[in-house]
Amino acid sequence: MTGWLRATLATGLAVGITGCTASAPPPPSPVPPPPVAPLTSTVPATTAAAPTTSPSPTPSQETPMPDQAALNQQLRDAAWRNDVAAARSLIERGADVNAKDDTQQSAYLVATSEGYDELLELTMANGAELNDKDSWNGTGLIRAAERGHGPVVGRLLKAGIDRDHVNRIGYQAIHEAVFLGKNTDSYVETVRLLIAGGVQLDRRSGREGRTPLQLAEQRGFDRLAETLRRGLQAPRPDNPDQALLEASRTGDADRAVQALRAGANLAAIDDRRRTPLLLAVTGNHVEVARILLALGADPNAVDQQQDTPWLVTGVTGSVPMAENLLRYHPDLTKRNRFGGTSLIPASERGHVDYVRRVAPIREIQINHVNNLGWTALLEAVVLGDGGERHQQIVSILLDNGADPRIADKDGVRPLQLARDKGYRQIADTLAARGG
Repeated sequence: MTGWLRATLATGLAVGITGCTASAPPPPSPVPPPPVAPLTSTVPATTAAAPTTSPSPTPSQETPMPDQAALNQQLRDAAWRNDVAAARSLIERGADVNAKDDTQQSAYLVATSEGYDELLELTMANGAELNDKDSWNGTGLIRAAERGHGPVVGRLLKAGIDRDHVNRIGYQAIHEAVFLGKNTDSYVETVRLLIAGGVQLDRRSGREGRTPLQLAEQRGFDRLAETLRRGLQAPRPDNPDQALLEASRTGDADRAVQALRAGANLAAIDDRRRTPLLLAVTGNHVEVARILLALGADPNAVDQQQDTPWLVTGVTGSVPMAENLLRYHPDLTKRNRFGGTSLIPASERGHVDYVRRVAPIREIQINHVNNLGWTALLEAVVLGDGGERHQQIVSILLDNGADPRIADKDGVRPLQLARDKGYRQIADTLAARGG
């Protein structure tokens, strides 16, 4: 929180906040800057004196026994550290994901504000109260939107959180993302997800009396403003599913958002059974893919030629796309129409950075043999060009456990194949590794 915000809070709001360490965890700080002239509105005095009447006790809010209180505090501490293993153990011992400290922080709410995906899933799987509120009477969606945590925003929208809840100072998630955010990629993505999720776009903020678009213009956030304009002004597509498929194919993220807002199905398919996500991955349209994944697109959907989004990354060699997919735990054991993993075509095509990123992943099975009788190492030799890229790939594969003794269907090893093709550098590398 900036200095002027601290001063504003100290003089204008009697609302408890905390610091940013695990010992004093912060709720998001949703108080906006002083309004730009000619605005003269201020936070109402009633906000500072807002009553703090507690709701009727629920099991998680009742005063726990000392042992339970200790467990709950340990869970919150683990949440601030993003120590998922410790959090899981504490939950198994009875810690409550909804139990709050004096500053109204719970493990679930911490996960939303800090953008901890895996921790969020853990808390939601163990009874998190989706619409629970923090000390600002804000939901997890508001907290995540303020911080620009797009994947968390998408997950909460998918789960059915109250998307238009108004917090203590009259802000919804969309207001927080715009007025307390930045003109950066993560906030553009966050705003797109909120638009796609169907949030109100014309409600005025409690303090300034401005719409999200007006707030973006006031802050000089041209990228957020343009995203909001497109969301407000675009006509509703006649066929949302087809619009989403086309936007995913061409990489038009805002058009994809408009189609989703109009009700497009994430599982829509074209005449080749390709989903929007598969089309986005094929075209390496990362912005579109991130939106689709955050809202729940299936990373394992199979098209008519047995490709999945993950398998296609081996063809394109896109490390950014692979990283985005890995966040959503795709099935890395699925095989393409040749019976191969994503690593095999990547090795053939000379995608050095991709091979370097994927080869260490255990589930990939670096020595897997496809239907043609080739491993990734064999393909790098047989179908590669023997140049620097394939030389690097051979070394990377060997460094990660590729077996140079595995022969092709004719019983010929990679070393002999490299010699036959005149690839001296590769042959020398294989010979030195026991090939």
